[in-house]
Amino acid sequence: MGKKVNFEDNSINVKGAIDQKGVAWLHEIANEIVSQTASASRRNTGQTAGSFDYHVDEAKGEAKIGSPLENAIWEEFGTGEYALKGNGRKTPWVYYDPITKKFYRTTGKKPTRAMTKAFKVTKPKAIRRAQQIFGELSND
Repeated sequence: MGKKVNFEDNSINVKGAIDQKGVAWLHEIANEIVSQTASASRRNTGQTAGSFDYHVDEAKGEAKIGSPLENAIWEEFGTGEYALKGNGRKTPWVYYDPITKKFYRTTGKKPTRAMTKAFKVTKPKAIRRAQQIFGELSND
């Protein structure tokens, strides 16, 4: 008679280990992108640069990075004649800055592309870290 084979299903443990490594990687890389974005941001008051944060949705396996401030959008994509897609206002305008308590005339704001730059700078590191972190699974 043949040998009796015992099948042991470890798929739940394997999936759990992969998920755990993935969540750790998402936190690490999202935090790095936030840091790089702040470094690449303009520094008038520092309010926008300091407003970037991230949230990891463990169930979806994704990280969202951003700022709640409207100015972050203007900094990333530009305004007026400097709007990245050319869809900004073509005529000068005046706005009031509540911080300086002054009025300013402008034709727009040049985009800094801080988040885009941060992602590009961080991408190679993110790939290396993913290879390292998920490679550790073969040693566990």
